[in-house]
Amino acid sequence: MNRLANASSPYLRLHAANPVAWYPWGPEAFAEAERRDVPVLVSIGYSTCHWCHVMARESFADDATAAIINDGFVAIKVDREEHPDVDAAYLDAASAFTRNLGWPLTVFTTPRGAVFYAGTYWPDEARGGLPAFRDVLAAVREAWTQRREEVERTGEALRQAIAGAAAPGADAPPSLDELAAAARGVAAAEDREHGGFAAGLGMESPKFPNVPVLRFLACEALAEAAPDAADVARRALRAMADSELHDPVEGGFFRYATRRDWTVPHYERMLTDNAGLIDAALDVGEDDIARDAARFLVDVLQQPSGGIAAAQDSESIIDGARSEGGYYARDAEGRAGLQPPALDGKIVTGWNGHAIAALARAGAVLGDARFLEAARWAADAVLETNLGADGMLRRASLDEIVSSAPATLEDYGGLARGLLALALATGEPAYAVRARELVDACVEEDGTIEAPGGGDPVLVAQGVQTAGVPSDGAAPSGPSALAAAALALWQAGAGDRYRSVAVTLVKAAAPAALAAPIAHGALLQVAAALAEAPHQLVVVGDPGAPLAQRARRIRADIVALVSPEQAEALAAAGLSLFEGKTALDGRTTAYDCRGFACRLPVTDPDQLG
Repeated sequence: MNRLANASSPYLRLHAANPVAWYPWGPEAFAEAERRDVPVLVSIGYSTCHWCHVMARESFADDATAAIINDGFVAIKVDREEHPDVDAAYLDAASAFTRNLGWPLTVFTTPRGAVFYAGTYWPDEARGGLPAFRDVLAAVREAWTQRREEVERTGEALRQAIAGAAAPGADAPPSLDELAAAARGVAAAEDREHGGFAAGLGMESPKFPNVPVLRFLACEALAEAAPDAADVARRALRAMADSELHDPVEGGFFRYATRRDWTVPHYERMLTDNAGLIDAALDVGEDDIARDAARFLVDVLQQPSGGIAAAQDSESIIDGARSEGGYYARDAEGRAGLQPPALDGKIVTGWNGHAIAALARAGAVLGDARFLEAARWAADAVLETNLGADGMLRRASLDEIVSSAPATLEDYGGLARGLLALALATGEPAYAVRARELVDACVEEDGTIEAPGGGDPVLVAQGVQTAGVPSDGAAPSGPSALAAAALALWQAGAGDRYRSVAVTLVKAAAPAALAAPIAHGALLQVAAALAEAPHQLVVVGDPGAPLAQRARRIRADIVALVSPEQAEALAAAGLSLFEGKTALDGRTTAYDCRGFACRLPVTDPDQLG
């Protein structure tokens, strides 16, 4: 029985023809394992993962290996991008068995979901110090049948250890002094020779864009207390733009480089990285980098539906052979006759939210209507397909097939922030209203903050939890994304209760974030904004007027260019920042505000900024 052919994940569809009798993630697989009294094999990856493809070709497409799996296990295939909570929970558990975490992630659990062994990639034949995957399967099967009590004790002990790993939060958000110290600590880790941050000193150390921490370093609140921090971010961006990590033909940046000097990339191009790089580049005035990443999102990733695809693969077929990065090694003329690497066309709600926010900002700052229209198109597509009539979000969709995966805090927060940014860029209050509704849906009457539904239902039923505070990876974590959305709503005048939501989320993560700032850049960026009064700039009148053009170049927490009618509508929608904002005597007028207290309005560009 083929259970993956109509999945809402390209990654699962890639495995639909495997001889392995895969189940998608859900309670049915665990119930079947209970019925058969066999362990569960959970294989987690994503469609643009190179080593996931390798393990698929070596093992999951092999009839003999598949027979071993089908005989002794119930096998589940998981797209980590579709089920991030599942991925996070099993990564935490896998860390008890291996330091080399990554994907493919291969996890063995009891029928009740307790993890008792895990690893990543295992080859088809033993090599490089790794056992053959078939030998791993045999050993796990032997342990299950011969040492069942030991296996179950291991699983239960690990589950209890993870459940007890939650660290207490702080009594208050970090002070500006604490944030500046964190920024200086991150800046001190800069690779002074090649820019950015490497995992080690050798040339073979991989290097990632680390967008959230670059944005933290560029915070205006840190300009005096950590004056060198923004330059660290700027140098990293310029180094990436001038390196092999950047695609000069179609724009955008690859996932990471395998060497410290940003050479020998892994060639997949991700929505999360490139959306974040738009914002990071605008933060430090690198307009060409922002424009380049934005055109990749619009020209390559945006789908006919308007939604923006999750990623583009690293592999393509050239001269009949599979090539890793060969397409990207060619110039525009050389690519013209080639089939581009496949897109993962999955429309992930939160990731589209990040892209909507970045494109809306790029459209406004760079004066490029194409980016703004792309943001609007993406927002409308996500709201139409990934939002149910009951107001509940889903994590993703593919070809308008909506995933069964529940939306996470990242989805609610990411989409809310994107919609609010779009409302401020277009003056359309409906987007702001929907943004507020999404944040409100995550805050219960008793103040508890969680995604509606309380998380993945299978993990909840099994009592499986994640350990500690989630970190910010290529994109903000769920708490960071929701905190950023709540912060932006407060800055736009939606009310102090939204600041309280942001403060609650920041306090919960503050000790972990200050202890490891390079892993919590998005959370610390919100904390930095909370440490100072917001800077808000509203221009009412002609968006093409010289005053409006000057305003576009000013960096502030809120920059809105609206007509008098739009200002009135935004105020009526509950954004008090826009109350009383008019075009004086019919002339384009700017209101420069700090902490909701505005200077006298000006109509002369020379009086602004």
